[in-house]
This record gives sequence, C-alpha cells and structure tokens, in this order.
Amino acid sequence: MIDPDIIEPSIDPDTKKIGIRHVKASNAAGTRTRIQVRDFDPVYTDEPASLGGTNSAPSPLETVLVALVGCDGVIINGVASAMGFAYTGVDFACESQIDVRGPKGVPGIRPYFETAKLDIIVYTDESGARFQQLRKNVEFRCPVMNLLNAAQVKMDVQWTARPAGDYSGNVD
Repeated sequence: MIDPDIIEPSIDPDTKKIGIRHVKASNAAGTRTRIQVRDFDPVYTDEPASLGGTNSAPSPLETVLVALVGCDGVIINGVASAMGFAYTGVDFACESQIDVRGPKGVPGIRPYFETAKLDIIVYTDESGARFQQLRKNVEFRCPVMNLLNAAQVKMDVQWTARPAGDYSGNVD
C-alpha cells in the first residue's frame, strides 16, 4: 500500500536516469587528502591530532555529517517546492558516535558510526500536518540519510517547527 503522505515523484518513475558523481584525490602518505570535485576549489580531509592527524581539515567521517545536513537541505527545498510548502530557512545540528577501535582494526567493532543524532529546525508557519508530510517525504527521499539507515546507523532525528519570522540564517 502506498503511503498517502508520500508525494508523487518529480520524475517519470519508469525512466531510469543514471547520475554519475566523480571525484579525484591525492594523499601524500599522511592523513591529509586533497580532493577535487568538478571545477570547485579543492576540498581537504584530515584527522584530529588525537587520532594521528594534523587537524588541518574535517575528518572523512565529519564530511559524512556535512553531506547529511547538506543533502537534507537540498531535499527539504525540493520537497517544499513540490508541496508548495512555505519556509524561510532550516537550521541543523548533527553529531555522531564511533568506537575508534573499529577503524584501528579491532575485530567485531564496526569502523563507522554507531549512532547519529540530527536536529532539524524548520522555520515555517505551515500546519503541523503539512510539517509532518514534509518530514516524512524528506526522510523517504534523502540519499545520505538512507545510506546511514542502510548501514544500520542508529539515527535519532528530531524535527522542530519554529515560526517563519524567527529564522536568522546564522550558524552558532
């Protein structure tokens, strides 16, 4: 049975479309990696000094959290547009937990997140029912959230609606 809260796809569901994503990277035998995506300025990853890195850039797992909130921002915008859902902005806060023994090779310990907590504040004057429909559709469509769910990362996602006029656009 199809969930009545899930909105129609914005693409022909019978026409397969392949999206190619391509990056190049270079690592000079250390923890810092230079990554090139399309024609953008290079992006870097590193590890904190406490994990043997130079602490010069976000860790690769931190960039997964960056991808999660960035992806949710894109999907919220697309779903809101499809629904005619009015909002003035979104604030995100995200953290995760990893047992660092996993990436160090301890058998039986997974080398990625055990848990992730994501707080999403949407600034809107829409009704509670429309807000819940937005939430349900974003969680259904977000590729990064679904990757984490498929990896059995225990996700704690809290959605909050605040008045549209309260949005400041500042990251604290």
